[in-house]
Amino acid sequence: MENRTATTSASDVVLSCENLTKDFTDIWGRPTVRSLENVNLEVKRGEVFGLLGPNGAGKTTTIKLVLGLIFPTSGTVRVLGADPRDIAAKEKIGYLPEETYLHRFLNAAETLDFYGRLFDLPAAVRRERAARLIERVGLQHAARRPLKEYSKGMLRRAGLATCLINDPELILLDEPTSGMDPIGSREIKDLIVELRQQGKTVLLSSHLLADVEDVCDRIAMLYKGRVQLKGRVRELLEEGDVTEVAIRGLKEQAWPAVAAEAARQGGEVLDAHRRRERLETLFLRVVKGGGSSKPE
Repeated sequence: MENRTATTSASDVVLSCENLTKDFTDIWGRPTVRSLENVNLEVKRGEVFGLLGPNGAGKTTTIKLVLGLIFPTSGTVRVLGADPRDIAAKEKIGYLPEETYLHRFLNAAETLDFYGRLFDLPAAVRRERAARLIERVGLQHAARRPLKEYSKGMLRRAGLATCLINDPELILLDEPTSGMDPIGSREIKDLIVELRQQGKTVLLSSHLLADVEDVCDRIAMLYKGRVQLKGRVRELLEEGDVTEVAIRGLKEQAWPAVAAEAARQGGEVLDAHRRRERLETLFLRVVKGGGSSKPE
């Protein structure tokens, strides 16, 4: 159960979508594709909310509606208590699009300075934030190289830094780990967790299930433009009648005795195996250990 009270004040809701529907039309205005249908979402302050779904589910369309880049066919969107087109609200938003489009002849420092100027930040603030963000996204070694020399993963890092230059309240991330290796992906997920700890609100769109499971508090699963389910990640993944028990040092010959005791207590052992670490964890350990494949 959620620890929050059933009644959420308006100030706690950073983003809300009510009966949101979006039809795309042909040049004569005739509907051709219904991208979203009666979507209802509520994102609360200080949480990481995941939009989960396969390609074409409507995730990017939802983000574009939130940004005011396109307009709904019906329904409403409120961002930070305002219309998505409100300039004051836009100044409090950071956005990382699915594809990173940056000026290829600028370097990372110049790029962040450029975006800082768009928000009319003072020069001293731009320099301080640019230096801090470049280090935080792991680009300090390439800060003076032109972006045309960056790999796709490095461009994603640079794009993430640009979307944080204005110290936003609401951060919209569309496939933030796209094109990144496991190390970069893990670092970006760690940064998202840090942003939540700082009180930021993050809307994360992804079709990578592991990314969503690792960092999101709540999710909404979209399929064919409709919300199929939503709720807290932990509660959605729990199997109510199955209890997991981890025991260190138990020898295999003792497993039958454990199963027998479970049966006497009215339970049934469904599976017994050595705990397996995640492949991501194994990869990071091997790489950071200099290539050794032996467990530490």
